[in-house]
Amino acid sequence: MAPPPRLAMFDCDGTLVDSQQAIVAAMVAACAAFDLPVPSTTSILRVVGLPIEAGLAALLPEHGPRMHGRVIDFFRARARERHGLREQSDEPLYPGVVAVLEALGEAGVLLGIATGKPRRGLLATLDRHTLGHHFVTLKTADDGPGKPNPDILLAAMAEVGVAAENTVMIGDTSFDMAMARSAGTHALGVAWGYHPSDELVAAGASHVVETGGGLLLVARQLLRIGVVE
Repeated sequence: MAPPPRLAMFDCDGTLVDSQQAIVAAMVAACAAFDLPVPSTTSILRVVGLPIEAGLAALLPEHGPRMHGRVIDFFRARARERHGLREQSDEPLYPGVVAVLEALGEAGVLLGIATGKPRRGLLATLDRHTLGHHFVTLKTADDGPGKPNPDILLAAMAEVGVAAENTVMIGDTSFDMAMARSAGTHALGVAWGYHPSDELVAAGASHVVETGGGLLLVARQLLRIGVVE
């Protein structure tokens, strides 16, 4: 009997690409443009993965939605400007990412992305690194409530027809792990991103891996690749 379909969902920033340089630079510039206190790099990276509105509420709690909206517009304009330059230097792929995607795809695993990026930004990143062909489903900040709400992950599973027990969510933040647990999927953390490993475990990660090879090995185990059903 053929095995059921399997799905590996990936976060983007901090999991596939190291976008911290670009994110921090854009946020610092946005705050400076409006004479706002500039958050620390650590603080900015702590909210990567959340919807940008929620992230700004945490970074600039003394200001309201009107000012947050102005900062968001500036931040997104900077991001569009950067994407237009098609630069890879400020958003490099993490080592081993392409090999992991290729190996899982060759094993018959469906691949998707669940990210706090807007769709336009995600498509620009995928185009820059020629990654788009790997993924059958893309869920972004434009598709529903942001992490840790599980809606976009649930929508991805429904779209491709894969059950929660045959799905793994792979990410670098506690928001990814909490989303996975709420959706009933496996939660697999990567240690090279923006939240420390102990926080990933506390949020529900069953494993935290430190290399691309480790990621591939554990993902195959969780999805029971090679196991006869």
